[in-house]
Amino acid sequence: MQEINIAHEENTSLRSEPPVCFHCFEPVPQGLDLTVTIDGSEQPMCCYGCQSVAETIVEQGLTHFYKYRDTSKTDIKLIPDELSQIDEQLKKYDDPDIQREFVRSNAHQQSATLAIEGMTCAACAWLIEKQLHNASGVTKVVVNSATERVQVIWDDRHIQLSQILSAIYAVGYKALPFQQADIEASYERKRRGYIRRLGVAGIASMQTMMVAFGLYFEDIDETTKLYFWWLSLLFTAPVIVYSCQPFFANALRALKARTLNMDVPVALAMAIMFIASFYATVTDTGDVYYECVTMFAFFLLSGRFLELQARHKAVANAANLMKLIPAIAERQTSEGEWEQVMVKYLEAGDIIRVRPGDTIPVDGHLESDTAWCDESLLTGESRPVAKRPQEVLYAGSVNQEQAILLRVSATRQDTLLSSIIHMQDSAMEQKPSFVRIADVVSRYFIAAMLIVTALTYGAWWFIDQDRAFWVTLAVLVATCPCALSLAAPTAMSGAVSRLNRVGILLKQAALIERLPSMKTICVDKTGTLTQGKFSIVNEWLLSDDLSDNEILRLAASLEQASEHPLSRPFRQRAAVLPNVTTENHPGAGIIGRYHKVTYRIGSFEFIKQIAPQVESPDSRANVFLANSEGLIAAWQVDDQARPDAAETIAWCSQQGYQVVMLTGDSSERAQAMAEKLGIHQVFAELKPADKLWHLQALQVNGPVLMIGDGINDGPVLAAADGSITFASGSDLAQSGSDVVILTGDLGALRRLQETSQLTRRIIRQNFAWALGYNLTILPLAVTGQVGPLLAMLGMSMSSLIVMTNSLRLMRDVR
Repeated sequence: MQEINIAHEENTSLRSEPPVCFHCFEPVPQGLDLTVTIDGSEQPMCCYGCQSVAETIVEQGLTHFYKYRDTSKTDIKLIPDELSQIDEQLKKYDDPDIQREFVRSNAHQQSATLAIEGMTCAACAWLIEKQLHNASGVTKVVVNSATERVQVIWDDRHIQLSQILSAIYAVGYKALPFQQADIEASYERKRRGYIRRLGVAGIASMQTMMVAFGLYFEDIDETTKLYFWWLSLLFTAPVIVYSCQPFFANALRALKARTLNMDVPVALAMAIMFIASFYATVTDTGDVYYECVTMFAFFLLSGRFLELQARHKAVANAANLMKLIPAIAERQTSEGEWEQVMVKYLEAGDIIRVRPGDTIPVDGHLESDTAWCDESLLTGESRPVAKRPQEVLYAGSVNQEQAILLRVSATRQDTLLSSIIHMQDSAMEQKPSFVRIADVVSRYFIAAMLIVTALTYGAWWFIDQDRAFWVTLAVLVATCPCALSLAAPTAMSGAVSRLNRVGILLKQAALIERLPSMKTICVDKTGTLTQGKFSIVNEWLLSDDLSDNEILRLAASLEQASEHPLSRPFRQRAAVLPNVTTENHPGAGIIGRYHKVTYRIGSFEFIKQIAPQVESPDSRANVFLANSEGLIAAWQVDDQARPDAAETIAWCSQQGYQVVMLTGDSSERAQAMAEKLGIHQVFAELKPADKLWHLQALQVNGPVLMIGDGINDGPVLAAADGSITFASGSDLAQSGSDVVILTGDLGALRRLQETSQLTRRIIRQNFAWALGYNLTILPLAVTGQVGPLLAMLGMSMSSLIVMTNSLRLMRDVR
């Protein structure tokens, strides 16, 4: 083991900061604490993949691998020969304990997000989808080339995760479970790779262009010209061998799988240019285009680098949330002492302490008297939120004041924060129709372009054999559909990230496409148009025998026996009286005895059973207190409208939406709220089946958007063409909705609609530009009016314009 430690210390001394992985010597992401015990010593690991492989090496008794491997090479061996078979490595991911970190389970249905290496365009996504759809037991596969991730759902009775990973490996892509902690390390690794390749291509392109200018504009002799050609070859060779390696690898992968991606024409064009130039150099005949090869590679790599940065910016907002969760928490032991433990080892029911200024590591119920939490990470709302005992505090919130105690209720994949990230990833991985159309068009466009290229060569062979090759090359370069492949995915990623930053979670990305065509909006009342928090709006205290304070305390004492929402304002307003006995009559009210007098509190019909002669003091009153002698008090207890409800309804009307209220509340209260907010069409006293019937009747005239939050809204939310709910709504409502609003802000509807319109507009602009450019440049290239150099510049600029246009969605939302 001493030899192991010495080797490791020698290597870590060369990489002193940050700490490096004992297995692969890559930097360990900040905040990640993964270790493996090797010959009695805890060694750091940079990811779950290295941890899994290292554990396998230890379990198989192969630690001699670490003693004798040659760490002086740049390509350090990471797997012993005995474990070189890929299937054996991947089987570790079938371990239930390992899967707890990244797999979401529902009975035998398992789902996970996988990170893919080597994916470059929609054709790659199509190939992976096709491969996995053929696997028995896989029920759903959604691949997103923009984020380089795969969402897969499978039945563990028929297929294991290792088999899914192996199937992806079989078509030439590397797939591993996606871990939020690895995203920065992965991005940095790719970024460094692009920068190195860009550096080689950039230096080579500058040198070859200098030589090319000399060849173009100077009258030089044959010997000097040949010298310049060989000099250009010297600079171009590293570009072909190193900088262009990703293009050739991806093209070969696609051809082996009998499909086409946009790297096929790119690799073909660069290979043809280089081979033709090399032949001309060796034989001293014809022309050379080394500057085109190097500049083509430089511009393509620049576009890929900008695309990588744009994708990272779009997905990092959610992915970085997990980095803010602390790795260590303070847990109370059975003896009442406090111990520091890893957050991943916390279990439901544990009591933890969160100090002021610290981030809450898991979801849990507040055990302290009060707390103020900054939930801006989750909702975008900057003002601290007051929390009362037993209310839920969410992972990612920041404790603002005194130290608090929390009883853990959800950990790992079950926290609200993990759900937010999962919902965003799911939305990014889904494909609206215009994205699917772009995928199909780009694949067929490549095939058509290759056919046109072949026909062009044949035609020019008869017209001018000397120009046939270079005209054909210009056609091949000019019409590469890079911009077309980027048009929709980049815009969708930007839209999802834009909405996430303001507390709007898009579960179904297809809603972006459908929303502008919806002109009817159905809204629930309680909890949707209103805050879902009842309060005493008016009161009529009518007793001469009891003081006002005694009446309120009596009402509070009686309402202690009720769980009805209308009872809460009374319990919060006054202290209870001693020695009050109660009897609950659900749906009607409470009967209680105090000082040998029987009282009733509840509906008007309920108190008339004890005092038939009473009359209501006001039509607005809905809670009454009485005894056998008569009415003691009456209250109007109502739910307050959301602060922005009237403004949002007015905006909907201005935009031409028809707003319809569907509620189970009484007609009187529904009409009163409708008049206050400016809603002209109301259907009240509806059961869930009635709501569904009204919705379907409205759908006859066009698509309908439904906004609701209650359990009774679940069926109608699922049946609507588009659906929105709030994070405070029921689990059933959230599961059936396309959008979840975290902020409780009804005005989020306006931001959602504006983002939807902007996204559609940007995607149409991208398509128009990409198709317009290709249709314009094609006849110019075919007729020989555009050479390879101008064709390369035009193709690169087309992709950059599409990327820049899509990045407009990343601007701050109003």
